[in-house]
Amino acid sequence: MKISEIHIYSHVMPVKNGPYKIASSIVHALESTLVKIVADNGLFGWGETCPVGPTYQPTHPKGARAALEEMAQGLIGADPLLPVVLRRKMDSLLNGHSYAKAAIDIAAYDLMGKHFNMRVADLLGGAVTDRVPSYYASGIGEPDEIAEVAAEKAAEGYPRLQIKIGGGRPVEVDIAVVRKVWERVGNRMRLAVDGNRSLTTRDTLRLSRECLDIPFILEQPCNTIEEIKSIRGQLHHGVYLDENGVDLTTVLRAIGDGVCDGFGMKVTRIGGLHAMATFRDICEARSMPHTCDDAWGGDIIAAACTHIGATVRPQLCEGVWIAQPYIESHFDPEYGVVVEGGHIKLPTGPGLGVLPNEILFGAPLASYS
Repeated sequence: MKISEIHIYSHVMPVKNGPYKIASSIVHALESTLVKIVADNGLFGWGETCPVGPTYQPTHPKGARAALEEMAQGLIGADPLLPVVLRRKMDSLLNGHSYAKAAIDIAAYDLMGKHFNMRVADLLGGAVTDRVPSYYASGIGEPDEIAEVAAEKAAEGYPRLQIKIGGGRPVEVDIAVVRKVWERVGNRMRLAVDGNRSLTTRDTLRLSRECLDIPFILEQPCNTIEEIKSIRGQLHHGVYLDENGVDLTTVLRAIGDGVCDGFGMKVTRIGGLHAMATFRDICEARSMPHTCDDAWGGDIIAAACTHIGATVRPQLCEGVWIAQPYIESHFDPEYGVVVEGGHIKLPTGPGLGVLPNEILFGAPLASYS
């Protein structure tokens, strides 16, 4: 089997009841990049990548499209059933830009599943559950506001809440938010407190010291691994890396150096489902809890994250975050991926198990054959 066509699309998704605010971004709408690869036997697969604007990571939608256009012609004739060979081919065509290569990787797995009549989760090693735990990420807000969100999400059945903090405001406000959330939900949910790289080491230490009685993990509080490493021994809470987990080499170094206790990992950031499965196995070997999610996106990314999340050892699965609760509509009106009761039902069809309505995307931005 060979790739005979590649089509690149763009689709804008407004934020429901927006904007959505995190330390690095205020998001009103996000532009997703979609890829359709078609094989010479007529089978096709869909991939997607959707950065949260240009400041969350060194990624942005125009960069994704430019990278895909740089590689696309060179991928015509490649075999989509050989993920390692396909990844090496992409690397031979373009250095870096893993978030763009991930869209091709996801599309290849979707096509592969259709070819073998298998779910992507089973291609990745086998699902251990068909009901994958999710988690909810609050935006940055005031103590009473975020505590109310926490109570609502606990009642809905979410097993975990990620509390967004930071962004330059006084750390006293962040401490008040964490304490108010704990007063409202207690042990009904696991808590993660996510600084999105925005806290100083001083404020991170103060936050941990002044919340000694509250069990939570600190997710990516500071900008760099070096900053986190410098205060690691003084913190009273576990630390997860998120934005700093840019590739498998960095993951191995962080684990080896004892910098963190787990990860918030994004499928597109690390390069797609093939790399994500390797990351999953590294984490299992070292008993490192982690998420399997992405920065944003529609049904294609949501399905990809759910499939890999379904393969994670349950004791290590911190959940699959998807953007569905924050956006209005689905690419697939019939089998769109949704969070219900704080969990996500694993799609059952072959491949990713979702079939986007191409009419939504309009004409391709670029096509190659």
